[in-house]
Amino acid sequence: MMPPRRLRVLLVDDEALARLRLRTLLADCAAPGADVRAEAANAVQAMVALQREAFDLVLLDIHMPGADGVTLARSITALPAAPAVVFVTAHAEHAVQAFELSAIDYLTKPVRLERLQQALQKVERLVPVKHASQPDFIEESLIIQDRGRTERVPLGEVLYLKAELKYITVRTATRSYVLDGSLGELEEKYAQQFMRIHRNALISRRAVRALEKHFDPEEGEGWAVRLNGINELLAVSRRQLSAVREAISG
Repeated sequence: MMPPRRLRVLLVDDEALARLRLRTLLADCAAPGADVRAEAANAVQAMVALQREAFDLVLLDIHMPGADGVTLARSITALPAAPAVVFVTAHAEHAVQAFELSAIDYLTKPVRLERLQQALQKVERLVPVKHASQPDFIEESLIIQDRGRTERVPLGEVLYLKAELKYITVRTATRSYVLDGSLGELEEKYAQQFMRIHRNALISRRAVRALEKHFDPEEGEGWAVRLNGINELLAVSRRQLSAVREAISG
C-alpha cells in the first residue's frame, strides 16, 4: 500500500531563521506531513518558484521588503492552479484581510506545533478538491472572530445559524461559535445552502434528518427538525412548515 502523499510546500519569509524554524516544525508534523520543496525571501523569488513547480501550500509571511504577503497572496490566488495559502506572521491585525483573500489559516509567530498541524490538516481536506475537476474551488466559509483569534468555519460544517439577541450562534457537529451579523443577510447570501425554519433560525439543507411533532412550552404543540450530527431539536414555525416538508421529501 502506497503511503499518503505529503503536501508540497513553499516557504516565503524574508528571515532565514523564521524559515528554518518552520522547516523544523514541519518535520515534526504527523499526517499529512509536508515536503518543503523551495524557499523564498521575497515576492519575486516566490513567484519564480511558483512558475517552476507545482505546490499544494504556501506558508507566507506578511511583512517583507518589496511586495508584502497580502499583495503576493492576491497574485497567488490568480494563478491557474493556485496552491493553498496559510499566513504565518507576528502581526495579528491582518487576519480578517487574509481570510478575505481565501487564506486557509492564519498562524501567529511564534508558531506552535499543534496549530501548524491543524493548518496542514485543513489544507489536506481541501487539496483533493482542488485537484479534481474544479481546480480553483475552495469551499465558502464563515469568518469567526473570538477572543482575539480569527477562524474560518467551512459552510459545509455548519448545521444551523440562530439569532440570539445581538449575535448569531453558528453550530457545527463539534462546537458552537458566535458571529456578529444579520440572519437576513446570511439567508440571502447562502440561500442554496441554508433555509429558514423560524424567524430566528436557518438550517443547513443537507443536514436535515427528520421532521417531528414537538411541544414547545411557549408556542404549544408544533413541529421541529432534527439535524444530522446533533441531538438538539429546532422549532419550525407554521409559516415555514410546508417549505421544510418539501425540502425533506425532495
